[in-house]
Amino acid sequence: MARIYSQGIEERIATFETRPRAAQDVRAWFDGRHPIVVVEEAQTVIAFAATFPYSQRECYAGIAEVSLYVDRGARRRGAGRLAMTALLQAAEEAGLWKLVSRVFVENAASLGLIRSLGFREVGVYEKHGRLDGVWRDVIAVERLIPRNLRWPAC
Repeated sequence: MARIYSQGIEERIATFETRPRAAQDVRAWFDGRHPIVVVEEAQTVIAFAATFPYSQRECYAGIAEVSLYVDRGARRRGAGRLAMTALLQAAEEAGLWKLVSRVFVENAASLGLIRSLGFREVGVYEKHGRLDGVWRDVIAVERLIPRNLRWPAC
C-alpha cells in the first residue's frame, strides 16, 4: 500500500502530499473503525481504497473521507472499481452514512470512476492547496449510504 500511495505522491495528480510513505506510515491508518480494502493480484496489492476520520466532532462520526489508489501497472483494468465497490460495502457495514473526498480537477480517471459509483460533485474548492509552489483546485464529492440514513424507531 505504501508503494502504491508513494506512486500517487510522485505523479502529483492525486494528493497534496509530497513525502513518500513507508509501511509504518500506512499501518497507522488501521484504526479499527474506518474500513480499508485491498485488491491483490498474484499475492501483490495492486489497489486499495481507504476511509479516514472526517472530523473529531461526534456529530460527524458517520462521515468518512475516502481515498483510492491503483498501482500504475494495474490501471484501467477494473482494480479501482473493485476496491471502491468493496469499500462502499464495508462502509455500509461499519455504519457510515456518508463518504466524502476531494479530487484534483485534472484527475479525469478518478472523477469518472467515482461518478459511476454514485458520488456527486458538490463544488470546486479553488486554490485548495499548493503543490510544488502551484495553487491547485479540487472537486469536492460525496456519496450517501442510504441504508444508514434511516433513524432507528424510538
